[in-house]
Amino acid sequence: MTDSTRTYGDWTKNETLEDYSLRYAPKSFRRWTPYVVATTALGGIAYLADFAIGGSIAVTHGVPNAIAAILVTAAVVFVTGIPIAYYSARYAIDMDLLTRGAGFGYLGSTITSLIYASFTFIFFALEGSIMAQALKSGMGIPLPVGYLICAFVVIPLVIFGMTALSKLQVWTQPIWLVLMVAPFLVIALKEPGRYADWLHFAGKNPDGATFTLIGFGLGAGVALSLIAQIGEQADYLRFMPEKTDQNRLRWWTAVLAAGPGWVVLGALKQLGGAFLAFYVAHEVGLTRAVEPIEQYTRGIGAWLHVGALAVAVFFVVLSQIKINVTNAYSGSLSWANFFSRTTHHHPGRVVWIFFNVGIALALMEFGVFGFLNTVLGFYSNVAIAWIGAVVADLVINKPLKISPSYIEFKRAHLYNFNPVGFGSMLVGSAVSIVAFFGAFGELAKAFSPFIAITLAFVLSPLIAIATKGRYYIARPDELEEPLFTDAGLLSGASLTCVVCEMAYERPDMAACPFHEGTICSLCCSLDADCHDMCKHTGPTDLGVPVVRTTSAVLQERGTAAFTRLHRRG
Repeated sequence: MTDSTRTYGDWTKNETLEDYSLRYAPKSFRRWTPYVVATTALGGIAYLADFAIGGSIAVTHGVPNAIAAILVTAAVVFVTGIPIAYYSARYAIDMDLLTRGAGFGYLGSTITSLIYASFTFIFFALEGSIMAQALKSGMGIPLPVGYLICAFVVIPLVIFGMTALSKLQVWTQPIWLVLMVAPFLVIALKEPGRYADWLHFAGKNPDGATFTLIGFGLGAGVALSLIAQIGEQADYLRFMPEKTDQNRLRWWTAVLAAGPGWVVLGALKQLGGAFLAFYVAHEVGLTRAVEPIEQYTRGIGAWLHVGALAVAVFFVVLSQIKINVTNAYSGSLSWANFFSRTTHHHPGRVVWIFFNVGIALALMEFGVFGFLNTVLGFYSNVAIAWIGAVVADLVINKPLKISPSYIEFKRAHLYNFNPVGFGSMLVGSAVSIVAFFGAFGELAKAFSPFIAITLAFVLSPLIAIATKGRYYIARPDELEEPLFTDAGLLSGASLTCVVCEMAYERPDMAACPFHEGTICSLCCSLDADCHDMCKHTGPTDLGVPVVRTTSAVLQERGTAAFTRLHRRG
């Protein structure tokens, strides 16, 4: 046994606050129905950045290019989202833990944690900027003050995690849906001919309202920046109940609707934003036409002449709170994962809420909304390479049996770096970024995100075959309690960690020769003294014993005992 048990602060021990941020979400905590989980996940899709993105693409490249870019992007995002949603719900793990076991390794996925964290604070800043614009238009609040309000209003809600967020999203969703479709119904009744006119809107496109490969590619690049949204959906889908014969249909419906299904609503909102930008452009100009507050006020104003601005402000504020609680929540999970691996310290998920919101606030104050296309176009090159590598592992490597059939996320069983996912993402994003800056010509620049996902998707199985799957599992699972039940479900057996002396379910536990007992995944991650003594130093083919057994490690206990004695001294 260890010389002392590890203790955690009140924030870390309270799972209502912590939400199993670095762990497998146990069956005992997943008490919500598929409907509640799906509604909570889809509640985050209330964001109005879709309106701004659709409007920006239409204004910059014309409506024909915008429609093509939005629809093709939606198809790509939907297809790539299916396996990620399934594995997150099936194994009750968030996007960071899924990435670890899907070809990136324990430390290799720290890079993707940064990519994912960047997604959350970039879009928090964009959504907060939209909300601040509404506060300025409706209440005269200066933008810098509005940014502060938008940043800090979400924190009290996010602190209580899924417990509070599920109630917020379920209660507000019907109101939001009615308000969201209202301006389009009003215009359809009052001015139906405007929809036909919209198809001929050229915006700033010098080629007019015509389809061009360059315009389509550049527009798709902006829209593809949203591909990482599936990570936020997965952060909620991990709370899905187990799939059984009784709830099979409801389970799959919820997973598909709340997972890849987000992009259906997202694409409709982008098309709606493209239409409203055209609708208001003659009144406010092309620059302000991409601002959702302007779009909504004039859209609803065709019917509600008095009070249109008040309704618009309410709708924007409601939408932005619904999404930014998700951005702040997912950001806290990602930062917690990143810093726990790099510093072996975890002060609690709540701390990282403030950290993520602080970065987003700085971006708002620097005026990130004014660089919408550039920021999202660049970011999409990295994000799509990451998603492409993960999806390739799930849909190609696992069926080919060169990747484990399940998702292993624990430090005790993973190599620090797996070249399969990490390498394919690195190559894909590097080449696409070079293309993005024009090194391979204008066409390659426009299609740089497609270069990223193609390279990552193709390289993942090639590297897996070349390495024979050696870098997935660093040691076999030696616990006597099986990971799966006879029915193929994850075991719900409760085991006690020898370090923190708290009980967790079997999927969160591993055998630890250093501490001479069973250890939970968080205590394993935070241990800075063991130096991974349980794992083999060299790779072996997948499926072949790859480590010394626990008994073989006993000879090293003299070193371990000396280390503990040194710490005690």
